[in-house]
Amino acid sequence: MAATSMDQLVSLCKRRGFIFQNADIYGGLQGVYDYGPLGIELKNNLKAAWWRSMVYERDDVEGLDAAILTHRKVLQYSGHEATFTDPLCDCKKCKARMRADHIKDGKCPNCGSTDLTEPRPFNLMFKTTVGPIEDGTNYAYLRPETAQAIFTQFKNVVDSTSRKVPFGIAQIGKSFRNEITPRNFVFRVREFEQMELEFFVKPGTDEEWHEKWKEARVKWWEEQGLKPENIHIHKIAKEDLAHYSKATYDIEFQFPHGVEELEGIANRTDYDLGNHTRYQNELGLTAHVHENKDSEAKLAVFDDQEKKWFVPFVIEPSAGVDRGVLAVLTEAYTEETLPNGETRIVLKLKKHLAPVKVAVIPLKRNNPDIMQKAHEIKNMLLKTGIGRVMLEDSGNIGKAYRRHDEIGTPICVTVDFETIEKQPATVTIRDRDTMAQERIAVDELADYLKKQFMA
Repeated sequence: MAATSMDQLVSLCKRRGFIFQNADIYGGLQGVYDYGPLGIELKNNLKAAWWRSMVYERDDVEGLDAAILTHRKVLQYSGHEATFTDPLCDCKKCKARMRADHIKDGKCPNCGSTDLTEPRPFNLMFKTTVGPIEDGTNYAYLRPETAQAIFTQFKNVVDSTSRKVPFGIAQIGKSFRNEITPRNFVFRVREFEQMELEFFVKPGTDEEWHEKWKEARVKWWEEQGLKPENIHIHKIAKEDLAHYSKATYDIEFQFPHGVEELEGIANRTDYDLGNHTRYQNELGLTAHVHENKDSEAKLAVFDDQEKKWFVPFVIEPSAGVDRGVLAVLTEAYTEETLPNGETRIVLKLKKHLAPVKVAVIPLKRNNPDIMQKAHEIKNMLLKTGIGRVMLEDSGNIGKAYRRHDEIGTPICVTVDFETIEKQPATVTIRDRDTMAQERIAVDELADYLKKQFMA
């Protein structure tokens, strides 16, 4: 089939309940989306896979869930107040606003006019008032990234866990950026979710760890179903690096709208910990540590071998959850022509990502015995812990199969007259990808499915 288009994904997401435009009944809020019944399952499954890989399967990472509201000084000393900007232009003719670096041939992408304002910096952070009185001083920001809370909580995590470098702190959470031109569905939005790891290493080992994390993250995305030929590694040019970065790799993916960043892996050196700690001459901190009289925390660790304190360098793999969802949907979306000439849409998601793991389908919903048996089987399968099991009682077996193909359900279990009339009781199981069907004893069903999903 041809490459998946954005129109195909948007249509599927709305039709089947993956993603909806926020406040759609009022015309929508640009750059803000809501995840529907199936979308939240897919999103949670992707986050669970990341957390399992980063925290549970490693012995050198701890987790954190920090507040969204962020103290102004955190973002002042991190450099965000001064540098977290995009160049903004206005079209004098149609009044449209756009990023200057997205303008081609000096023309407004909306009306084609060349009468544009000079670019000016636009800070992307959302500001909000804290407390009952708005006087211009009592404000905070909605965090533009999850990373800064990890840095400011570094000492508390070290003190409470006795972790030694190298180790990491992982976090999944919402971030907010007031994008000038949100675009391409959930790829670039104003409210989004990040999966970030800050991995603290000894200076001098940072480049080696940077390479290790690049390889590990590419492998993980392949395990989520992304084909190697659709993944690209782009090393950011020195002049394009973020203010905190020594070196950055972008893991790029072939999205419907083009090849763009899926995850960034940055070497942040000691920039953040240094900027958040007070210079302590008696501790022998590195020259990179800047004076910060507003922070009493010593964000450093002690080297038992060299008998001195040092500020760790940081390797940061940072992935967008929403971009991850878009990537796995892009890769999984498949249109097949069946022998009878019909077109079948199927989401060939990895089993662990599928929103619904098993659909239990009663052949006749007006038959009390079949319905009772279907409920019993559903409840039995829920106890296996494989994930969401859905009772699909639409009443038409063909339409039920097509629906679950479209939403990526790996296995359908059909309860029919043979199930309730013969002993031992059996059901029909149908494979999503091959459409192959076979009968299996109900008593063997739970073990069979455990092997399918927990292998």
